[in-house]
Amino acid sequence: MFKYVLKRIALMLMVFLIIISICFVLVKLLPNTPATQFGKDMQLIEMRREALGYNKPLIVQYGIFLQKSLLGGNWGASESLYVGQDVWDIFISKLPATMLVNVYAMLFSVPIGLLLGIYAALKKNRWQDHLISTGIMVFVSVPGFVTAFFVQYFLCHKLQWFPMQMLPGDDYFTWAMFMSLVPAILSLGFGTIAGLARYTRAELCEVLTSDFMLLARTKGLTRGQATVRHALRNSMVPIFPMIIGEFIGIIGGSLIIEQIFGIPGVGPLYIKSITSRDYNFYMLLSSFYTFIGLSANILVDLSYGFIDPRIRMGER
Repeated sequence: MFKYVLKRIALMLMVFLIIISICFVLVKLLPNTPATQFGKDMQLIEMRREALGYNKPLIVQYGIFLQKSLLGGNWGASESLYVGQDVWDIFISKLPATMLVNVYAMLFSVPIGLLLGIYAALKKNRWQDHLISTGIMVFVSVPGFVTAFFVQYFLCHKLQWFPMQMLPGDDYFTWAMFMSLVPAILSLGFGTIAGLARYTRAELCEVLTSDFMLLARTKGLTRGQATVRHALRNSMVPIFPMIIGEFIGIIGGSLIIEQIFGIPGVGPLYIKSITSRDYNFYMLLSSFYTFIGLSANILVDLSYGFIDPRIRMGER
């Protein structure tokens, strides 16, 4: 198991380096924003570009990037979004809003998704199952940003239960701030609920028809006892790792949702860094999302062994 973990970490770092290298090359093929557009900061921008080797061959720039950014932790300063300010400091200041809305969305969606999936499996082929399955198909098919527009129109505009945009400020743990985050939480959570409910229903239906469940019933266990003690436990083996994957999916999906609801998080910053060609922000945020996604894959694989000790990853 230890050798397997080391191997997966080494592969993760290799894939991470390949992805970041591709991003670096592609973004460097784009033209730089002329320094004359920065007015009084023109000389400062020119000095920083010279330090980062903007006028040197691409391979030299790549070496400077590896040494200063990936290894040294110096991601440079913003050139267009926050002119002259340190990229890392801005990123850290934006990260809490993104993580907060994603954690809230997971806390909202995971229990509901599991309960709906379990209930649909127990009511298989009845009207309850058909109703839940229809809702699942709708929310799985509809993109998150479309759901966000419906939430904004009905809950925020028509019913006026919630504000259209997140409240300004960084006091994230007040009731008013939480209420302003609810539309974004719902928009992120509906897709996760649908995906998790569909997967839970499929796994539990398969387990409920297994031979060991028939054996448990013949030993005198009631249907409820057999379901709780055996069916749910066995079906959670593939479901729990999926929850980790859903969290990563929510973080990726929140790029647009944060923009729609005015959440001052990492998502809008990433989109703006692309449209404004702020290369330092783009490389930092690309590294962040790539690292999160690759780390989640390792956690998903390792979680199988913790849930079921009989599973040993990397065994022949």
